[in-house]
Amino acid sequence: MRRSTRSQKIDTVFVLIIFCVFAISVLMVLMLGANIYQNVTDMTREGHDERLVLSYIWTKVRNDDESGKILIGDIDGVPALCFDEDIGGILYRTSIYHYNGWVYELFSEKGLGLAPENGTQILKTDDLKFEALDFGMIRISSGNASLLVSPRSGSTGTLPDAFFGEEVFIG
Repeated sequence: MRRSTRSQKIDTVFVLIIFCVFAISVLMVLMLGANIYQNVTDMTREGHDERLVLSYIWTKVRNDDESGKILIGDIDGVPALCFDEDIGGILYRTSIYHYNGWVYELFSEKGLGLAPENGTQILKTDDLKFEALDFGMIRISSGNASLLVSPRSGSTGTLPDAFFGEEVFIG
């Protein structure tokens, strides 16, 4: 009879050990799945933020290009996409730029010499770059996404085939 009680104890301990191994395995799989989900979510959010920044700028270009005065300038040494407009005989400038991890917008009378921190924070992003190209085109890049815009005033001549199909958006 002692042997059967001892055998039952060994069986019980063995079952408990198997249950613990199973529970630990399930917990590890759940933790791994949660980590993978978090990484995918972060990558998706980052790509979305890049596209959102470019979509915002594309909208500004299309809305503010009435006078055809879009150019790449700077605010206290920080590169900016600038929109000049005349309101009531006074020249104003809207500037969009990247400063301290944020996309800023600054609307002011042209030539006031305001600092980058005087703008309004719009969107958080890692980087934002502006590049003047041939034919008046401007390439705007944020992370891995880029936008190719052609201000109405900058379109002179025929665009080469190399410009088509290489960007996320074409404005």
